[in-house]
Amino acid sequence: MRTFKIIITLILIICPLLSIDAQISVNQDRLEKRIMDLAQFGIQENGETERVAFSDADIAAQQWVIEQLKAMDIETHIDFAGNVIGIRKGTKPNMKPISFGSHIDRVPHGGNYDGCVGSMASLEVLKVLDENKVKTKHPLEIIIFSNEEGGVVGSRAIAGHLNESAFTVKNSTGYTIGEGMMRLGGDTTRLAEVARKKGDVAAFLELHIEQGGTLEKENLEIGIVKGIVGLKWWDVEFNGFANHAGTTPMNARKDALLAASKFIIAVNEVATSFTGSQVATVGRIKSEPGAPNVIPGHVVTSLEIRDLSSEVIEKVYAAIEKRAEEISKESGVDITFNKLDTTADPAIMDSTIQFEIEKSVQSLELSYKSMPSGAGHDAQDMALIAPTGMIFVPSKNGISHSPKEFTSAIDMANGANVLLQTILALDKKLK
Repeated sequence: MRTFKIIITLILIICPLLSIDAQISVNQDRLEKRIMDLAQFGIQENGETERVAFSDADIAAQQWVIEQLKAMDIETHIDFAGNVIGIRKGTKPNMKPISFGSHIDRVPHGGNYDGCVGSMASLEVLKVLDENKVKTKHPLEIIIFSNEEGGVVGSRAIAGHLNESAFTVKNSTGYTIGEGMMRLGGDTTRLAEVARKKGDVAAFLELHIEQGGTLEKENLEIGIVKGIVGLKWWDVEFNGFANHAGTTPMNARKDALLAASKFIIAVNEVATSFTGSQVATVGRIKSEPGAPNVIPGHVVTSLEIRDLSSEVIEKVYAAIEKRAEEISKESGVDITFNKLDTTADPAIMDSTIQFEIEKSVQSLELSYKSMPSGAGHDAQDMALIAPTGMIFVPSKNGISHSPKEFTSAIDMANGANVLLQTILALDKKLK
């Protein structure tokens, strides 16, 4: 009898100390269904989905997310930058929120997982907490950022780094960023009210597909992001002279397209001449007048450079600019670099949050590695105002920004469970 009483006493002492966190997990089937449900917004006859920011499909998907949040009694609104914001109250409302989320807009001809996994996993985390009646001290804030693919617009606004010069930039819908924010329910005249200061957010977390093949290749389940590369964009103009293609001798031409072609090769040569993981890309080119019997007189190409170091980005750009000067001199074509206001600085993830993510991964007995992100994310801008962390899950064959993009249900659930456990751990740790 005495032994029995001792056992009962120990159980009564230990049980309150056992965390409910380890007993709850996301519903894998429900998470996958959310992904498929979201994919219906913008579905085409060929079965693929088109949902570029500011499109009718983007607006409809945004409203669907709001309905999902309101069904969980989450206080929800659209801020002046067009971001969807949902707040789950904490037991200590004066505490700063733990924020998490991603985006649901897509690149043209994109896939169902980029941004969407993090967004739908965030909904699932809130649903699981609601089902299990788990209360957190901190308010929990879900953010579905607007127009991530068009220059991380919503997150830049929250970080206070979205300038009015960006308002005139158009995406493939034909709407400018300014017009698009208004379509989403924002208000460009009150954008300053969206900006937050350092300390306004206790922590920010983003779950995302890797968009590369490293995790799959190494047979790993989770990537803990240590930093996000910076990226800078330019429009590069080539001004030559449009003339008759049949009557102008080859040695008398100022062919803007030929100069642009040499420039594209130079970009690749410069980027590969540096040691490191920097990348430089020309992904868009427009030639005028665009007739087969006219020498191109005006060309505009894009230029993008990415690296974890701003210094490296500047060195690569300087080397590319020098090669452009040489091409200009040889060809007689003027070359001008126009820097675009759709850039982001490198962001190192918070070491404390990385540690908590790692502990959550270990508790779930998942395989993992620390790794950089070669793609830009909303977390990059949130890191300017809050301690920030990112969780990666594998992308099948490393494919992203493509209809063939795919992440399995189990991988999505693994990432969502890491997100869930990390949020709960940070809630206990942060003041």
